[in-house]
Amino acid sequence: MQKKYVGLRLICQVLFLITTLFIGYKFYQFAAVLSQGVIPITQRPPGVEAFLPIAALTSLKYFFINYVVDPIHPSGLLIFLFIVLTAFLVKKSFCSWVCPIGFLSEILSKLHSKLFKKGFRIYPGIDFVLRSFKYFLLAFFLFAIFYTMNPMVLKQFIFSSYNIVADIKMLKFFTDISVTVLVSIVFLVMMSIIIRYFWCRYLCPYGALLGIVGLLSPFKVRRDFSTCTACKKCDRACPCSIIVSEKNTIASDECFACGKCVDACPEADTLFISLPKKKLKLSPLAIACMMVAIFAGGSFLARSAGLWHNGVTNQAYLTAMLENNLIDVNKVANMDTFVSNLDKRGKRLLMMKLIRERKE
Repeated sequence: MQKKYVGLRLICQVLFLITTLFIGYKFYQFAAVLSQGVIPITQRPPGVEAFLPIAALTSLKYFFINYVVDPIHPSGLLIFLFIVLTAFLVKKSFCSWVCPIGFLSEILSKLHSKLFKKGFRIYPGIDFVLRSFKYFLLAFFLFAIFYTMNPMVLKQFIFSSYNIVADIKMLKFFTDISVTVLVSIVFLVMMSIIIRYFWCRYLCPYGALLGIVGLLSPFKVRRDFSTCTACKKCDRACPCSIIVSEKNTIASDECFACGKCVDACPEADTLFISLPKKKLKLSPLAIACMMVAIFAGGSFLARSAGLWHNGVTNQAYLTAMLENNLIDVNKVANMDTFVSNLDKRGKRLLMMKLIRERKE
């Protein structure tokens, strides 16, 4: 049986992974030059803001209050909206078609299958409790941002030096990795091998949000009970442990719209992703094109509207990095160039830092 969803989804995942790695590399180059006190020749790649979900949520609230996109991380808000749009259209399709973490989790799940020939699943009651944790995390972030942050505090945070260099702090999180972080990553990898999709299923607040939005999705996996032979191959194929064979419509908040159940079904036209009553069935190619169109087309429109690149100058970046201890003054190769690249506030910060170091 030809597995159409698996093949096209893999192409889509690899395409987005390559894009992510390219953006990450360009951002690394940008940040490395800044850390030397030098103004980069290349422009900061806005796509890196996809990894700043907290900044995206604060930008969303800022937009609701002021009806403008904040100039610090504009593409973060737009990418967030693109991701939510994918969930509104086709369940948690972002997780299985686009997300690099989801792709890594899928690779680790294959190691799981090799280690546990008969599979390994947590008792349903415990699984339910653990799955609730990602919703608690989501509720915490939504409460902290949309309820506790008043407009003044919100504005102060968005335009703070901390938020300006949140992307560089995120980069340092991996380039200057601590023992604690490394142990945590190894733990998550090991748990993802033992329990399939451990991060996605139990810890990812993004996944929780997309699961909720996906409940409104018009496109869902649907089953034609008249041609179903109850072979249960779809149940065994589902990475989310959904009992597909007992439902005519998969409304679960855990559904990735990955199409594995459709590929596993031996009966033609029995499982499919469509609107109600078999209207407008989505082929794997249609979903792949939809993902590319939303992100590539959305970023193109955002660029055209001037809402993609942020309004932070390189001088402001240097000052914010200096204030957040992201520049080691002792490792700056050309201090004269560094000073000339700083704005007035940055020069005052540098002077205070040098005086403090001399006293110590």
